[in-house]
Amino acid sequence: MCAAPPCGAPERPQIPIKTAGNGAAGGKPRQILPCAPPRACGITVAKNLFTVYNVAMEVALKEGEVLEELFDGKKIIQNSGLYRFTSDSVLLSRFVRGKKGDVVADLCSGSGIVGLHFLCLNPHVSSVALYEMQPALSDMSARTIEFNGFSKARAVCMRVQDIGRELDGRFSLILCNPPYERGGFENASYEKAICRKEITVTLGEILDVSARLLKFGGRIGIINRADRAAELVYGLKSRGLEPKRLQFVCGTAGGKPYLVMAEACKGGREGVDVLPACLNDGCTFGG
Repeated sequence: MCAAPPCGAPERPQIPIKTAGNGAAGGKPRQILPCAPPRACGITVAKNLFTVYNVAMEVALKEGEVLEELFDGKKIIQNSGLYRFTSDSVLLSRFVRGKKGDVVADLCSGSGIVGLHFLCLNPHVSSVALYEMQPALSDMSARTIEFNGFSKARAVCMRVQDIGRELDGRFSLILCNPPYERGGFENASYEKAICRKEITVTLGEILDVSARLLKFGGRIGIINRADRAAELVYGLKSRGLEPKRLQFVCGTAGGKPYLVMAEACKGGREGVDVLPACLNDGCTFGG
């Protein structure tokens, strides 16, 4: 069994913060001291709109938003009132390796964690497009891109099912951490529920769109519940997406897998490499 790479997040730098509209009256910008453990990291939740300065870049944080570690000093905007990324997103971004010149699409991208962490790990790819239907999450992705100066990334706010036919065969790699639970809203808000549950998009719809967006020889990296492994593999194969790598994820050493990650190739030959189970130690930061 292999453990996920350690986080080793760098020490948080001091970041000056200035309340929007109070530059003259507010005096010197306040300083945020280095934060405690990585998983607790994040600038204090904004009660009002304020601006965080990072060298030459700046980003306006809205109510409920924080900056959290993304990779090697890069930051990602999160919102306590919306769906926040979990460690499975980072596992997927590490699972698939980018090739030089890859044109990448991150479907159901949320706040952009999979695509942007993947870009940090694979700066040699050509571009990364983040497709997310919720305007608030897509807007956060766009501002994260601007804040970090990710010139190869862009955020697109639209449903996966509505991605135009003019993009068929355009991408060489698709990444997707989809909603993989079934059921209703329960106690979750609509905005959070549609990120977790197949309410607005199904696995079948995601695979249909992926099959047409990928060029011949293009790849898809996707994660889902372990108990849906057979459905996932069948769904890929039935659309001409041949599974080439599979890896199950366990929460504890020797424990029962609860997630499965798959990489498939459009038009690929049969034959799959089943990797040792990956131990998810809950560390979401670092390389």
